[in-house]
Amino acid sequence: MDRRRFLQGATIASSLALTTKGFAKGASSTASGGMIPRVCSTWDFGVAANQAAWKVLAGGGRALDAVEQGARVPEADLRNHSVGRAGYPDRDGKVTLDASIMDEHGNCGAVAAMEHIAHPISVARRVMERTPHVLLAGDGATQFAIEQGFPREALLTPDSDKAWHEWLKTAKYKPSANSEVKTYNAGPGGTPGDASNHDTIGMLAIDAKGNLSGACTTSGMAWKIHGRVGDSPIIGAGLYVDNEIGGATSTGVGEEVIRNVGSFLVVELMRQGRSPEDACREAVERILRRKPEAKDLQVGFLAMDKKGNVGAWAIQSGFSYAVCDAKKQDTLIPGKSTY
Repeated sequence: MDRRRFLQGATIASSLALTTKGFAKGASSTASGGMIPRVCSTWDFGVAANQAAWKVLAGGGRALDAVEQGARVPEADLRNHSVGRAGYPDRDGKVTLDASIMDEHGNCGAVAAMEHIAHPISVARRVMERTPHVLLAGDGATQFAIEQGFPREALLTPDSDKAWHEWLKTAKYKPSANSEVKTYNAGPGGTPGDASNHDTIGMLAIDAKGNLSGACTTSGMAWKIHGRVGDSPIIGAGLYVDNEIGGATSTGVGEEVIRNVGSFLVVELMRQGRSPEDACREAVERILRRKPEAKDLQVGFLAMDKKGNVGAWAIQSGFSYAVCDAKKQDTLIPGKSTY
């Protein structure tokens, strides 16, 4: 080996050592402005979820563990009426939960229309790791969770029960954009009965090894028909991760996301060279081109590429997303929108 090649090799090795050292401290900047490790999630309540995920990432942990731990925070938050145990029920007064999770290897698991289990994201991971299936639904999902040791619980909280009885007085079923924010910590006094578009927290993370994972969990639309399932547990709709390219997740009216296989579309657009924001914008505009009346609804996409760059876009203003890395753990960004 000549002297020039030797010095080049030494320089590369030194750079790799510095990078690894940077990861151990919690972050390494990329040339395009991204940050690794990094986690992002939808909505204001994503800040607390990100901070829980960051404890895993800052310690050198796996992105998959980070998104699971992060998603469990809003699932347990009694102020959050769009995710987990405090989620508003369907029109029959039953709380049904959906969730999905996906790792860097393309492994994925999900549950849909599951009752009586407070942490659907952890059950989704068990489906991924302990069954040959991707999706379990309804009573079967609940049975599997109990067999796996998850406690059976009554999930309808007093606040949610009161809000449901208020809704029954008019029984009007009309989605309301950005209700995730409007109803957070509001209690039944802040829900006049027409806030039916309750949805999701979606999370994406990249760890110190540069591996991506994602999670999505929800109680779905309030006052929905019993058995309705949105995009959150549908791989490719509410969540998709390709470790070579990036990941995407969605929030809002799940039916519109399912029709367009939205998160998969965002990742494929990034594969073609789009930035995370541009990919999310194109996915939103495709929904609007195919169904112009969707302008009165809300759908938002959030994406992260392989370098840790994050971007988002929504149909309507009011969507926000949270980003957390070594530099700052409580960043909340107003999402750009078409309207």
